Amino acid sequence: MIKTRTKFYLLIVLFFIALSGAFYFYSLTLEKPKLQVFPATVSRSCAPWDGSAFTVTVQYDVATDIYIDIWKAPDIRFPSAFMLPDDEGQIGYAYILPDLDPFVQLSGNVFLQSVSVDKPVEGRFRLKSEWGKHFEGHFVAEWEDKIVACG
Repeated sequence: MIKTRTKFYLLIVLFFIALSGAFYFYSLTLEKPKLQVFPATVSRSCAPWDGSAFTVTVQYDVATDIYIDIWKAPDIRFPSAFMLPDDEGQIGYAYILPDLDPFVQLSGNVFLQSVSVDKPVEGRFRLKSEWGKHFEGHFVAEWEDKIVACG
């Protein structure tokens, strides 16, 4: 009787494992909404303390460019997420400069796949302005040939 009960419990556990696996693989096939891809450029820049940095400029619409300043050297080898602005003021800053409006600070998340000066920078952003407007999308930024001297 103990062996029969053990087999029954084992059968139930295997059934739930199979059911969970089927659900997992089915969820992978569901289409996730695609983020809009925006044209962008990336260039070297300087951090406020004159350290190495880079700026991604995303053309969000005809009248609005989003500037994402990351105050780190442009050699990030692994996927990285940044919360902007950060509490210590050591990571970076995001803002827009609309054609007809004044400077507007943005806050939120920026994700970069990797950063290297010899290849385009791919990333995505989810940012919000101080007045509640949301900016979200994906970019592949080509490097600009600008010479920047920090310090």
